[in-house]
Amino acid sequence: MRRREFIGLLGGAAVAWSLGARAQQPAKVPRIGLLSPGRFDPSETIIRTLSSFLRGLREIGYTEGQNIAIEREYGEWNSARLREVAAELVARKVDVLVAASTTAALAAKQATNTIPIVGVTMADPVEDRLVASLARPGGNVTGTTFLGPELVAKRLQLFREVIPGLSRVAVLWHPRAYGERTMAGMLKEVDVASRTLGIQLQLVPALSPDDLTNSFSAMIRESADALTMLPSPMLFSEYRRIVEFTAKNRLPAMYTAREFVDAGGLMSYGSNLSDLARRTAPYVDKILKGAKPAELPVEQPTQFELVINMRTAKELGLTITREFLLVADEVIE
Repeated sequence: MRRREFIGLLGGAAVAWSLGARAQQPAKVPRIGLLSPGRFDPSETIIRTLSSFLRGLREIGYTEGQNIAIEREYGEWNSARLREVAAELVARKVDVLVAASTTAALAAKQATNTIPIVGVTMADPVEDRLVASLARPGGNVTGTTFLGPELVAKRLQLFREVIPGLSRVAVLWHPRAYGERTMAGMLKEVDVASRTLGIQLQLVPALSPDDLTNSFSAMIRESADALTMLPSPMLFSEYRRIVEFTAKNRLPAMYTAREFVDAGGLMSYGSNLSDLARRTAPYVDKILKGAKPAELPVEQPTQFELVINMRTAKELGLTITREFLLVADEVIE
């Protein structure tokens, strides 16, 4: 064999070996960073909401440990801690950041303007300046919104239909639940609705789960007739404590999500957060396949559910009209 032919044959073999070795190398497994403002506690509703998101990933073909890796961090309901763990996920160079709620999305956005961020059940990403608009986000954030401020007034109106003589209502709220503009919008909505309906409001803040005991005492001290809430991931996570308080004090309450009613609360009106979280999963899939967050419209809920617990209504001595029951999406007997 001539020397030139031998060298060519050897070179061809080397190329073939290189291509074969490359083909045998496992494909890169994408990594997503899962950022939660709360604690690692399976009983927390925000963890269950994230479980719905993970179920959505499985439904479209992703299995953790096989074709996707998930790194989880928790803010422990502490804003400084949340910013810290968001920065840690960015430093690890994850492919996508998945942020549970507006609070986590804001921390993630502060940590990076390049890594794609998918917000799960955000309140008002436009007012919180996470996106330029719902139709064209324009930056590195997209995801789903449950339309937080828009439903505040509707809840109060529905509450008045169930209790016609309602005159004094305590409003439990978390001042740092979302950005300042969103919180201001919610307060404005509930104030305008209360003036229209002739209802006096008692605003009762709670900055952390530890504050709830004092918040409950303030409601009793001011002799509130009923309770409603402003949306908040932190308050959502404490739904059992809140429902237990209203039951113990025979206080009718209108809640932000059905989980409160399932636990024995009177009624709720809002989007199904678990379903909305599940529908957030395809955003991750699209981004991993090359889509840009700036071009993926933020999804809004198209249906809202009114849920009422008739057993609780009877215990409170309330008569629910047939007309109201007909418009309810679910009646728990």
